[in-house]
Amino acid sequence: MIFTSDNVVGASDKVMAGLAVANSGALASYGADPITQRVEAAFDALFERKVTSFLVTTGTAANALAIAAMVPPYAAALCHRESHIIDDECGAPEFFAGGAKLVGIAGTGAKLSARAIAAHLAEEPGGTNHPPFRGISLSQATECGMVHRLDEIRAIAETAHAAGMSLHMDGARFANALLTLGCTPAEMTWKAGVDCLSFGGTKNGCLMAEAVIFFNEKLAEDFKFRRKRAGQTVSKGRLLSAQFEAYLDAGHWLDLAAKANGAATRLSLELAAIPGVRLAWPTEANEVFVILKREVIAALRARGAAFYEWTAKSLAPDDRLAEDEDVVRLVCSFATSSAEVERFIDIVRSNPVQGG
Repeated sequence: MIFTSDNVVGASDKVMAGLAVANSGALASYGADPITQRVEAAFDALFERKVTSFLVTTGTAANALAIAAMVPPYAAALCHRESHIIDDECGAPEFFAGGAKLVGIAGTGAKLSARAIAAHLAEEPGGTNHPPFRGISLSQATECGMVHRLDEIRAIAETAHAAGMSLHMDGARFANALLTLGCTPAEMTWKAGVDCLSFGGTKNGCLMAEAVIFFNEKLAEDFKFRRKRAGQTVSKGRLLSAQFEAYLDAGHWLDLAAKANGAATRLSLELAAIPGVRLAWPTEANEVFVILKREVIAALRARGAAFYEWTAKSLAPDDRLAEDEDVVRLVCSFATSSAEVERFIDIVRSNPVQGG
């Protein structure tokens, strides 16, 4: 019962098979190979227009370099105060942006809103004592497993562009969010006003493969130098591209995400039906955030369940924890089995603290 993250499992069989094929023979290095060219064309087709795409090895590199492309060293970017870029990347965005600042704002479920952004901007004093804002980064899905709707993304983009800012989307769980909305990749990104996307593969079946995709070509002008300087221009680039070629082929990436989302949905519905258990936030992708008694948490761990306890800072104002409760994060992957889900539910249901 491993629910710590969706990056604890390996790559899908199809991705591994694609890697094995690409491993044979000799091909040009540093992305000058035919596999990379095919993947670039595949991204064009996926987003229904010509895009500028760059492959990197980690989500941290993708996010940090994307922020650096939008925000000069003297400026700042807005994000949620619990977003991955501000909480879990060891200052990488600020480092690669040469000292640019990240400013976090609050929002239920770790979601940004156009209203909160506008309110924050209205309070800025201006002048030269505070860095000007040049970018906004939103997570899709968020660190609390929630998904920004298309109208919410459009409203954030309009607010950003009106204030002279670019909009970045951290899509580490892009596929999971896309399935929830039932829209196209184009509709969830550039058609809604997104300028730059970190397109995740590692959490959803790749071995280690992420892409930075620019819809605003001006932001991409010097990105090849930023990527090289960051040590992310991989010499055997075909091995990154081979992962994406297999991942995107015949909707494999969406099939993998559907398995993860399905496991999370079942887990969420079954847990929420147990007396004394409640969800911290709606389950909108492949993560479940559930409020449990500490005795139940201890019982789960004693019987082999692995998961993380989570901050309650982004709970809705009227949804408070009792003194003996904590928020638990459960992340499902494409490899999460029905047996794991069933066993976890049974342990919670059978615990007398919950009245099951």
